[in-house]
Amino acid sequence: MLSRSIVVQSLRSIRDRFFDRRRQRNEESDGQGSSNEATGPSLDNLSVDMQFLIMTFLSPQDLCRLGGTSRYWQSMVRDPVLWKYFLLRDMPLWQSVDHLSVPQVKLTGSAVLDDSEMQLDYMAEYLRVCPACRNQWQYQPRAFESVTSFFQSLVPLSEPQFAMFGPGLEQLEISLMNTIMHSPHVLPVAGLPHRQIDGIGSGISFKYKDQHRFNIATLYSTNRTERERARLEHLSLRSKLFVYEEDSESNIPLSINSMFNQVCQAVNGFIFVANAETDRGTDREWEEECAQIRVMLDPAVGAVSRPILVLSCVSRETADRRRIPCVTIAHQLQLSSLPNPWMVRHQTASADIIKEFLTVQCTRD
Repeated sequence: MLSRSIVVQSLRSIRDRFFDRRRQRNEESDGQGSSNEATGPSLDNLSVDMQFLIMTFLSPQDLCRLGGTSRYWQSMVRDPVLWKYFLLRDMPLWQSVDHLSVPQVKLTGSAVLDDSEMQLDYMAEYLRVCPACRNQWQYQPRAFESVTSFFQSLVPLSEPQFAMFGPGLEQLEISLMNTIMHSPHVLPVAGLPHRQIDGIGSGISFKYKDQHRFNIATLYSTNRTERERARLEHLSLRSKLFVYEEDSESNIPLSINSMFNQVCQAVNGFIFVANAETDRGTDREWEEECAQIRVMLDPAVGAVSRPILVLSCVSRETADRRRIPCVTIAHQLQLSSLPNPWMVRHQTASADIIKEFLTVQCTRD
């Protein structure tokens, strides 16, 4: 995160250059200099610190309007350091990010912009990816509808099938699947196929408004007994969904276990349940999860057009128990390098989560 003092320093430099140029023009025109400060009861006459403070309370739309009031404010509002500050400040608060809205700029907390960063238009990038800006001129969907629209545009089937996997299914105190199974008032279960795969994979069909069916194949890393033991003892499990290098202790998968090939080839998309609690594992676990996603989305297994929805899940979110931001999860999982459409969305392991991703085909033309 950029410190406020760095932004104020940058704005003060812009202000000084602006008034220096104004003074030079005045001297050239009539031979008289002018003060490098504005006079009179004007917003321009406030200190740079106060001007910056005011800008931090303005919406992106209001900042753009402010920049259109004068040449001075146009210079101040266009400051790349200012918009980098806003990006780093606001990104952790965004509820979702996808392959179309992920920031394409270098987002570090560096105090000074290097030469390559000075060429980047942080203002344009912020306005492109900020949810408030993207939704300003279009219908604002409810939370679950944004996920619905994401899947509807990419999976044109009346009864889609998805494979759901990931550590968030197993590591959280509140079981996502238990919540789903015991919430008939939200979305009733339409069927429970008897066939299971080695005790770690099973299918569930849901109905929405007694019309549309959703089929989800839930793929766990291992059987229930081993999963529960690993959760209580904070152990790392090698998922049986994948094949690994022989005689290696690495948990980086090479391919999908042959038992699950048919399932992964048949589905129309994937749901990866990420553990977004801040006290989760190390960078090594992120690397393993990143590799698992790539193995599942291998073009040899299915079309690159199949979308993946990453659910950022926590058991409970409190003031002292925060979640990992969506943009951070997208970065850690290296989703930007995928050819597939993707979305990361904040969720909690509650009944409302069902609406977030199972109402995929609730309306069809």
